[in-house]
Amino acid sequence: MEEEYSGHGLSLTVAETKLRSDRLFELLRSQPRIAIGGGLILLLVVGAVLAPWIAPYNPITVDTSQALLPPSSAHLLGTDDLGRDIFSRVLWGARISLSVGVISVSIGFLAGVTIGLVAGYAGGTVDLLAMSGIDALLAFPGLVLAIAITAALGPEIQNAMIAIGIVAIPAYARLTRGQVLSIREREYVTAARALGASPLRISIRHIFPNIVNPLIVQATLSTAFAILTEAALSFLGLGAQPPTPSWGQDIAYSQRYLANLIWWMSAGPGIAIFLAVFSFNFLGDALRDALDPRLRRSR
Repeated sequence: MEEEYSGHGLSLTVAETKLRSDRLFELLRSQPRIAIGGGLILLLVVGAVLAPWIAPYNPITVDTSQALLPPSSAHLLGTDDLGRDIFSRVLWGARISLSVGVISVSIGFLAGVTIGLVAGYAGGTVDLLAMSGIDALLAFPGLVLAIAITAALGPEIQNAMIAIGIVAIPAYARLTRGQVLSIREREYVTAARALGASPLRISIRHIFPNIVNPLIVQATLSTAFAILTEAALSFLGLGAQPPTPSWGQDIAYSQRYLANLIWWMSAGPGIAIFLAVFSFNFLGDALRDALDPRLRRSR
C-alpha cells in the first residue's frame, strides 16, 4: 500500500513538473521577448561570473608599450592609454554593475515591500506616517538623492549600493501599498482574519503571493535603473575607485581622448551599459505584458 502511495506521489510530482514545463514553454512561445531579454541577461551574467577565466588579460595590469591600440584580434576592444585591455575591463566591470543591481534592488525590495505591506494592511496613522516618509524621499530626484547619500557616506561601491537601494524604496513601497489596499478586503483575506490568523500570517501567506507579479516586473526595471545609476556615480567618482574596472569610471577616464578620435576607450563600456540597461528594460516590459491579466485580455 505504501509503495502504491509513493508511486502515485511520484507520478503526481512528474505530472506537476511536466505541467509547469508546458506552461513555461507556452509563456515563452507567446512572449518571445522574455526569451530574448532573459538570454541577453544570461549572457551578461555568464560573462561576469566567468570573467577570471575568459578575460584574455589582467584588467589592471599596466603595459605602456601596448597603449592606445585600436581594436584588433589581439585586443578585441583595443587598449587604453596605460595599455590595459578594454575587453577584459568590460568583463570585470560587469561584475561590479550586476552586483550593484542585485544588491541595491534587494535592499529596495525588502525595505519597500515591508513598508508597503505594513502601511497598506494597518492603514490609519501607520499608513499616514509611512507614506509621509516615502513622499519625503520622492521629493528628491532619484539620481540627486543617490549622489547626496553616496557623497555623505563616502565614495565606495558599498555605499553606492546602499544609496541606490534607498532610492529604490519608494517605488516598491507605493506599489505594494496600492496592491494591498485592493486585496485586503477580499473574501479569502476576510475569512483568514475571521479564523484568527495574525496580521503577519495574512500578509505573508494570503496577500504577498497575490501581489508578487507586479513586484517582479518592478524589480526587473529597477535593476536597469540601478546599473545606470551606478555608472553615473562611478562617472562622477563616487562609485568604484581606480584601478577597479567599472563601466562608468572607464567612460569618465576615456572622455579626454574623444577629441583625438580615440573612440574605442569609451565604446566598450558604453556598449556594455547600453546592453545591460536595454536587456533588463526589455525583459521587464515583456514580463509586464505576460503577467498583467488586463493586457492579456486586451490582445
